Amino acid sequence: MRPPLDHADVRLTVPARPENVAVVRHVMGAFADAYAIPSETMEDVRLAVTEACTNVVRHAYDHGDGQIDVHVRPLPDRLEVTVADTGRGMAPSTDREGPGFGLPMMATLADTLEIDRTVDSGSRIAMSFNHSRVPLRVA
Repeated sequence: MRPPLDHADVRLTVPARPENVAVVRHVMGAFADAYAIPSETMEDVRLAVTEACTNVVRHAYDHGDGQIDVHVRPLPDRLEVTVADTGRGMAPSTDREGPGFGLPMMATLADTLEIDRTVDSGSRIAMSFNHSRVPLRVA
């Protein structure tokens, strides 16, 4: 029997370290199992959340002294996930290089994507994933 959706919000806060990105990813998988979220939807969720958490680890804190805050809310028709930090926001650091595909990938995987970022109060990435969506297929 699935837990009731009206009391199902999950909040997870972990130190912003690379190894904790995998922890968040595993929690998302367990959440999918508990709430019978379609596997195609959940794979997109896990990939988008992994990328959002990786952005926090890479960009938000200078010395890894911060946290990744994840909030998951299942609704009857969709799953809402927010990944936030209280660091310097998501502006790319000048001492690291990368392809910069994370945000476009999250926008492609999620049905909605909102990004709030400020240098003073960190970043917040809010995504939603519809249960009845057509999964992204790469040919």
